[in-house]
Amino acid sequence: MAPSTQTDAYVLGVGLTPFIKPRRQREYPELGFEAGVKAMLDAQINYDDVELGVACYCYGDTTSGQRIFYQFGMTGIPIYNTNNACATGSTGLHMARTMVRSGAADCVLVIGFEQMSPGSIKSAWSDRPSPMGLSTQMMEDTMGKHDSPRNAQYFANAGREYMEKYGARADDFAEIARISHEHSQRNPYAQFRQKYSLEEIVNAPMIHAPLTKLQCSPTSDGAGAAVIVSQRFLDERPHLRSQAVLIAGQALMTDTPALYSRSAMDLVGYDMTKRAVQAAYKEAGIGPKDVAVCELHDCFSANELILLEGLGFCEQGKAHEMVRRGDITYGGKGPVVNPSGGLISKGHPLGTTGLAQCAELCWQLRGWANNRLVDANVALQHNLGLGGAVVINVYKRADGKANSKMSDEQIVSNSAFEYNPATEARHVTAADADQVRSRESRSEYALGDTQQKIQARL
Repeated sequence: MAPSTQTDAYVLGVGLTPFIKPRRQREYPELGFEAGVKAMLDAQINYDDVELGVACYCYGDTTSGQRIFYQFGMTGIPIYNTNNACATGSTGLHMARTMVRSGAADCVLVIGFEQMSPGSIKSAWSDRPSPMGLSTQMMEDTMGKHDSPRNAQYFANAGREYMEKYGARADDFAEIARISHEHSQRNPYAQFRQKYSLEEIVNAPMIHAPLTKLQCSPTSDGAGAAVIVSQRFLDERPHLRSQAVLIAGQALMTDTPALYSRSAMDLVGYDMTKRAVQAAYKEAGIGPKDVAVCELHDCFSANELILLEGLGFCEQGKAHEMVRRGDITYGGKGPVVNPSGGLISKGHPLGTTGLAQCAELCWQLRGWANNRLVDANVALQHNLGLGGAVVINVYKRADGKANSKMSDEQIVSNSAFEYNPATEARHVTAADADQVRSRESRSEYALGDTQQKIQARL
């Protein structure tokens, strides 16, 4: 076990499954297994190295995490199951880093997964008060009661407030979606990879003005995973230092009384985002101008626009001008926002989103995302959940260098993969699984038919 002293924490391995429509094409044990295998392969570890597990999901029964982790081995380690709305995956990363930095563990495996129902998000609990009940009441008192999906109302109202205050137009939100869809073409894990014109986005079915369907993230199934390790663990593996990504700054925050200020923007996390990002910047020793690439929680295009300001990327009231100049995409003044396509195009399996953002930024900083690379040595992750929670992660390469584009051949020769996982989404093989499953405490009964299901997809 790690000594009881503060230590740096690194992302050593990441893994993703493709995000798909929620039609029960794949069940969560299979999804989580595939993502976990990929992350451990990437980190070049075996499950016997893992000292603690964190499972991240919103829609699922108790101990769903154990159902996934037991497939790797039944080693008796602590496994935490966590649910923090749409910030669930990054909450798992926060737990892992806290455990590593405190000396409680040298190696933590975090797996985010979700198996959702089609259509807009609905609560599974109708027989008790909603966590969002007071917020919804305030929204309806200030903005009226409507039949459109409730989450869309929250963020559309925030967009309307920004428009009234600063002069943004509906087209500005549509432009954000256009950029996200354009970026998604190069992400093999994205649920939707189609390019749309601004006109097509504006003329898509209206969900809640000013947001059309193509400006809203879809419900999705999928899984992601990350291996978080201590300085000592990494020092024992110096050959992996060039792929390790330092979590240089991090903050998880919840709301202040500003939540009920009757501001539609604060009702969706603007205030807590501003506070959290400043704390993360301070810990990392950077400012917003140092960030070259950002994965921002764009569950709706309106959220991205208001949080460009909340994250400090522009002056107050100037986010729409930043969008109009093209500063949030390649060739702009930066940062490049959501090179993965973001939630709008990539999809939004709630418990997975934070891990997917982490994977994208790790691939960016390693130079593996060679079909969509942003020149960067600092990356920022923003993951937000209504109700509420926000997590900010600031990432830097462990070797302190800026990234540089690596060819697929270089990646294969310097990694555990026979392909580039940043640009190609493959299923894991039986040999992959055998390599990372526990050598001491594996249970074929716990694995069930998962491997057969994955093998049938090859």
